[in-house]
Amino acid sequence: MILSDATIKAMLAREELVIEPLTDVQVQPASVDIRLGNHYLKIDENAIESIALDTPAQYVEFEAEEVIIPPNSFLLATTNEYIRLPENLTAFVEGRSSIGRMGLFIQNAGWVDPGFEGEITLELFNANRLPIRLISGRRIAQLVFARMDQEATAPYNGKYQKQRQAVGSRVYDDID
Repeated sequence: MILSDATIKAMLAREELVIEPLTDVQVQPASVDIRLGNHYLKIDENAIESIALDTPAQYVEFEAEEVIIPPNSFLLATTNEYIRLPENLTAFVEGRSSIGRMGLFIQNAGWVDPGFEGEITLELFNANRLPIRLISGRRIAQLVFARMDQEATAPYNGKYQKQRQAVGSRVYDDID
C-alpha cells in the first residue's frame, strides 16, 4: 500500500520514518520530494578504457552548489536528505515529472530496501542535446513509500548502508 501524506507525516512525527532535513513543502499527497545535494562523482574517462564489473570504477569526485551536465552525460549525485526507513517500509525513487520533461533522467536503480539508512545516490543522465544546469537544494526527485505486509526478516544492511555523499558502484563486491 502506498502511503498518504497524512501517514507519512504521522510516521515522521513518531520518528518511525526519518528524513532530515525536511520542510513542509516537500511532503506531497503520496510522496516526499527530495532535493539535490552538492556532492558528485563522474566516471574518470581519462583513466580507463572501459568499465569492468569486477573491479572498482575510477571516479572524479567534486562538490559544487551548481553543476552543468553536458548532453548525453552521466553523473552520480547525492540527496540533501538523510533517510532512515523502518523494517516494514520500502521506498521508490522517482524523478519529478517537471524535471523529466526537461530531459533529465534521475535514476535507473530506484529501489530503497526496508531498513536502509543514509543519503540516496542519484544516477543522473542528460538525454538532451543541450547542457542542463542544476543547483544544489532544488527538489529533483520524490520518494514514494509502500508499507510491507510484515517486517523484513533480514532488513537492508548492505554495502551502501549509512552512505554519506554520492557513492560509486560497488558491484565488484557482489557474490554471484
